[in-house]
Amino acid sequence: MSASRRDFLKLSGGLVIGFALAPKLGLAQEPPRLPGSLQTNRRLSAWLAIEPNGRVTIFTGKIELGQGIGTALSQIAGDELDVELARIDVVHGDTERTPNEGQTAGSLSVEQSGTALRFACAEARAMLLSAAAAKLGAQAADLEVSDGTVNAPGGSSVTYWDLAGGVDLERDASAKATPKPASAHRYVGKSIARRDIPKKFTGGAAYVQDVRLPGMVFGRVVRPPSPGAQLVSVDEARVRRMPGVVAVVRDGSFLAVAAAREEQAVRAREALTQSARWKETASLPPSGDALYGNLMSAKAPAETVIDKPSATAAAPVKTLEATYTRPYQCHASIGPSCALAQWQGDKLTVWTHSQGVFPLRGELAKAFGVAAKQIRCIHAEGAGCYGHNGADDVAFDAALLARATGGKPVKLQWMRDDEFAWEPYGSAMVMKLRGGLDAEGRVVAWSHELWSHPHSTRPGSSAGVNLLAGRYLAKPLDPGVAADVPQPAGGAARNAVPLYDFGNVKVTKHYVTEAPLRTSALRTLGGYANVFALESFVDELAAAAGVDPVEFRLRHTSDARARAVIEAAAQKAGWRSGAKGDGTRGRGFAFAKYKNLACYCALVAHVEIDRATGRVRVMRAVSAVDAGQIVNPDGIVNQIEGGIIQSTSWTLKESVRFDRTRVTASTTSTETGPSSSYPVARMRSA
Repeated sequence: MSASRRDFLKLSGGLVIGFALAPKLGLAQEPPRLPGSLQTNRRLSAWLAIEPNGRVTIFTGKIELGQGIGTALSQIAGDELDVELARIDVVHGDTERTPNEGQTAGSLSVEQSGTALRFACAEARAMLLSAAAAKLGAQAADLEVSDGTVNAPGGSSVTYWDLAGGVDLERDASAKATPKPASAHRYVGKSIARRDIPKKFTGGAAYVQDVRLPGMVFGRVVRPPSPGAQLVSVDEARVRRMPGVVAVVRDGSFLAVAAAREEQAVRAREALTQSARWKETASLPPSGDALYGNLMSAKAPAETVIDKPSATAAAPVKTLEATYTRPYQCHASIGPSCALAQWQGDKLTVWTHSQGVFPLRGELAKAFGVAAKQIRCIHAEGAGCYGHNGADDVAFDAALLARATGGKPVKLQWMRDDEFAWEPYGSAMVMKLRGGLDAEGRVVAWSHELWSHPHSTRPGSSAGVNLLAGRYLAKPLDPGVAADVPQPAGGAARNAVPLYDFGNVKVTKHYVTEAPLRTSALRTLGGYANVFALESFVDELAAAAGVDPVEFRLRHTSDARARAVIEAAAQKAGWRSGAKGDGTRGRGFAFAKYKNLACYCALVAHVEIDRATGRVRVMRAVSAVDAGQIVNPDGIVNQIEGGIIQSTSWTLKESVRFDRTRVTASTTSTETGPSSSYPVARMRSA
């Protein structure tokens, strides 16, 4: 992307972006391109409000899901406006109040929302200073601002709040006001305490589960016992007579109940479950190693992701092959999905922890056959996950049930077995790699072939309705076919293209759209499995070349920033070239760049193996990260540490268990456990 000038901003998830400030060439009537989400939400009033009571409200279409985005955005706004953070209120994800920024995903919140707020606040400050200059009889350049009070050289002053009524933010942004340089920041670059933590730490009303509305009733849903099951019969009459029951809804194979108290709803769910009779089919693939053969045999032609021949690479003298696999994996959120819904006439309001309130609104509108303007989706935090769990599905469940409650709001929460059996999973994957070394031990041939189901079936990803209950209604709603996320970020093939300076490189993918178990976004999509395979295979090639793994990577890396994090991680971890493990203790090295576009990261892991049981423990992990300018250093530390813990758990423990008919996982465990458990790493696993 060419531009007369670039400006750079640190992303909350640890990324660096550049946005062009030069106007986009085109037709005369085409408005100038604006940075970040200002491009699609151009009104200044969409992003901030200066309140007469001395408060500043900033609006973002991105939502807080435990990543600290509300704190980071307030830091950006506080710096550009010259106001204390305590004055700033943040409104997240409300289809009636905030800009439409699609999904909160891909570590794009600061890149998109932060950039928009940065420029919007800079422009609002310039407008306020212009108004203050006129009121104080001074030059705008001579004015100074301290916590919203504008001071003139002679000692006179006026506040933003005094000026707010005369400054019109109901206009399109121009992005012509220059944001502050890093040297002028008070907040950006500092580890400001997270604004979302206190209520969570003290047990306050922090989550959607804590929302209480007047006249609210409680709901539960009865899911089929298996993906292919159909409801044959159920004793609705008996359940309707149970204490507190307000409504029982049966629509095809969708079955739900509402009651005055939560424990009454749970008992009614149990009674419905006991009386329900289902017709089941063996619709699931084989488990274990046979799963991957089944995936590779699916009818999905090879699509070329990249084919980069080299005219100078020598012929390989040694060739290696390896195959790596990833099982289906869960989000395993600590709290099951929950939503509140209320119909008032033909208007629907939903309180949801969806990561995309606007796409969810569009999907609900399609499902109910109403205009999107008849639906309001308001974000309320959930237990948190990076990816597409049951948040959108439970919103539809609650809305379906709320139609039968006479206008009463319904809080519907999934049970833990609902979450494990029915949330969208991270796709199973197969990665088949082949590499060739020349006589000097350099990689002159590289092939990466992968098989995967979809990595994003979020609302809005297809022309259909991607909400779980829609598949089980008497008149089923077609979920449609979700396209793969395109390169360069990629979905199934994310991070499959090596960043190393290899010779001939070819990457192909088999995108298997028909998935026997529903799949969607799980943290970093296909990137986790592809990086695991790629970096593991680099180690295999390094061993075959007789070269230390760190030195081998540096030999094939010309990117200065990549080299810097590789060298820093090795140095901090005390890496000794050529050192070997003793069969019980060892070390590993890996490097990646998020989506091959953003944050650089290198990692050293010290591991210990119990030779009797084969149990692997990660004793120490050292990471070096280049994330450019940092908004909140503590935020990036949390991101990296959380990523290390989660990927360790995925690699060593996590796998969805199922037979040919049913998913058998219904709760978590620390070890291999019974077939009803989903193993995750705990504190004592380290």
